[in-house]
Amino acid sequence: LGGAKTHTTISGVAHRAFDNDVEALAQVRNLFDYLPLNNDEAAPQVPTLDTPDRCEEALESIVPADPNMPYDMTELIKLVVDDGELYEIMPAFAKNIVTGFARMNGKTVAIVANQPLELAGCLDIDSSVKAARFVRFVDAFNIPIITFVDVPGFLPGTDQEHNGVIREGAKLLFAYAEATVPKLTVITRKAYGGAYDVMSSKHLRGDINYAWPSAEIAVMGAKGAVEIIFRGKNSEEDTHRYTDRFANPMVAAERGF
Repeated sequence: LGGAKTHTTISGVAHRAFDNDVEALAQVRNLFDYLPLNNDEAAPQVPTLDTPDRCEEALESIVPADPNMPYDMTELIKLVVDDGELYEIMPAFAKNIVTGFARMNGKTVAIVANQPLELAGCLDIDSSVKAARFVRFVDAFNIPIITFVDVPGFLPGTDQEHNGVIREGAKLLFAYAEATVPKLTVITRKAYGGAYDVMSSKHLRGDINYAWPSAEIAVMGAKGAVEIIFRGKNSEEDTHRYTDRFANPMVAAERGF
């Protein structure tokens, strides 16, 4: 009953839609360029002039200092990968998570990333299933996974609760835990609670985990934590003290996370 727009934006049945058959065939060829012929072969390596030691000064300022200000995660990804090229899979469905292919030093890598422009980057049912299917696919073809994390948690609400966000979120957790390909994780800003665990954390056998100097790895944000600890009192002094002590990646780094 639904057309291309319905199934690429709402149902998630179709991965992408194009204006005509010529563009569709060209984009299919582009996708195949990232993939191996079968699961026993390596993905094709493409020559590139983009050197691994390239210095990208824009990365110093692309993540806002204000933790509540959104930014486009795809722009950050394009600054990191070869030639600024990212081929997104299901870009119009569950926009709060980005999945796609890129290259590093000419070799194919899979990208999974929270998107702060949509739902503040929260995980929900659709984004969990979208990412889980993608992780399992690339694991089957031996493609390494790079995960960019900026997630404040799972999306709250009775709609998510009644439709099984715990069940569907567990699919992403299981996909990462089961994946045997190399897994590199970069925390750009927020990594809170169970959603942090799900996004290729060390607890799910992530191989290498990096964090921005300003990243926050915690159960929740400083303001909410202070209100609980001090029983509803949200003193600015306590919030600043908590932020200085815990709202940084060093505590997690000390524990090997």
